[in-house]
Amino acid sequence: MQNNTTELKTMNTKSDFSKKAVHFLLDKGIAIIGVVLLFIIMSIVSSDFLTVDNLLNVSRQSAVLCIMAVGMTFIIITGGIDLSAGSQIAVSGVIIASLLAAGVPLPFAILLTIAAGGVIGFIIGGIVATQKIPPFIVTLAMMTILSGLAFVITQGSPIIVSNEAFRFLGRGYIGPIPVPILLLVVVSIIGYLLLSQTKFGRYVYAVGDNEEAARLCGINVKKVKMGVYVLGASITALAGILLASRLSTGSPNAGTGSELDAIAAVVLGGTNLFGGEGKITGTLMGVAIISILNNGLNLLNVPSYHQLIIKGAVILLAVWLNSLKEKRTAA
Repeated sequence: MQNNTTELKTMNTKSDFSKKAVHFLLDKGIAIIGVVLLFIIMSIVSSDFLTVDNLLNVSRQSAVLCIMAVGMTFIIITGGIDLSAGSQIAVSGVIIASLLAAGVPLPFAILLTIAAGGVIGFIIGGIVATQKIPPFIVTLAMMTILSGLAFVITQGSPIIVSNEAFRFLGRGYIGPIPVPILLLVVVSIIGYLLLSQTKFGRYVYAVGDNEEAARLCGINVKKVKMGVYVLGASITALAGILLASRLSTGSPNAGTGSELDAIAAVVLGGTNLFGGEGKITGTLMGVAIISILNNGLNLLNVPSYHQLIIKGAVILLAVWLNSLKEKRTAA
């Protein structure tokens, strides 16, 4: 009898350990394991991957995606989504290129462009918060509007920027470190502190977890929703500025499809697509996965249309893992 009891306790202990392992894997381990596996695989299949120049290039190129994803994290935690982020990138690049071409000093051009991004976020957030229209529909419509606006401003032709100080943002170095990487770090730290250490961050989680309960607790849900879209669009405008600086042009085609990479990175990093859960640190892991995958596929000369299939599969995997988390939480 005593032996049976001991065996039962052992089985229960193993079962608890297995549940904890699954819990850790779904909540924290997926992104870390994904980064490590991709890093190892790409190092094996491509001799050009594990070089200082390439790794710096990956980091530099991931800066735009990372900055976008930080803003997208706030939006998705509230249960929203922004499909217009890619078009915001294009419009922001076009705006700052136009301002610089008109002779506006660089600091003012940057501030005006970020302010324009904030206005776009205010419009999106206002419609979502006050009109009860699903964010998917609102941002899909805004994606089309902004894309058309970018082409109207440029008349379909990229605006070349020759301002050396502007180019420094996307191509320059401070010591041995590229400026885009420094901007990535600063934005990530600010996003982390804002989400985890402020009242606004707590409100973001509360609204995403249970909107009605948050309202009953005295939280102004409309202001929180508008706030995350204004914040997200302002941060995305900064990403658009950085991309335009790297390319030295304001192009109406810039940022096409980048919103899908940002959403995939956020979800792969553990943010719940249905709201209420997520961290900036997880988003950084998700960005690393997407960036390494993009770089590796390019090094392997995988055709662009095949890359779309692979990225789509990655997004589907991320949503499926989110679904597993939801089922586990419900259970």
